[in-house]
Amino acid sequence: MKGDMSDGPTQPALDPERLEPRMGSSYPEPWGSACSNREKRALGDPLGLTAFGVNLVRLPPGAPSSQRHWHSHEDEFVYVLEGELTLITDAGEQVLTPGMVAAFPAGEADGHHMVNKSRTWATYLEVGSRPPEDEVHYPDIDLFLPAKGGFCHKNGEPY
Repeated sequence: MKGDMSDGPTQPALDPERLEPRMGSSYPEPWGSACSNREKRALGDPLGLTAFGVNLVRLPPGAPSSQRHWHSHEDEFVYVLEGELTLITDAGEQVLTPGMVAAFPAGEADGHHMVNKSRTWATYLEVGSRPPEDEVHYPDIDLFLPAKGGFCHKNGEPY
């Protein structure tokens, strides 16, 4: 019967726990292993969203959300659901707790990421626009992601 929730919700609804998490990241080594225990569930893709991405992310104690980075054309937004995360930007560190948000406007060259420095898992929503011309800059490491193509060194040499 349509609308019967015994097997879970039907579109346009979705139970994130029924999605297989993507573990780790697509970073080349030696950068990828830092995020190897990160769990991401893409919430928007299975529901047909294309203009922006939505991920439910879980970080174990000690794990970073990503390498510190900034986007040329993509806006990013995070909303902390559970746990405690340390937001690290060019300005320093600050602790984010449940209910707090952070935003990173496109083109602002302020490298950012979050690290779970607590003793328990942390969960947050990550929302980002998906402009095809976006480039990702990693100020602390020799990594760059051009709009067209895969990860490369800052000098343009591919990994």
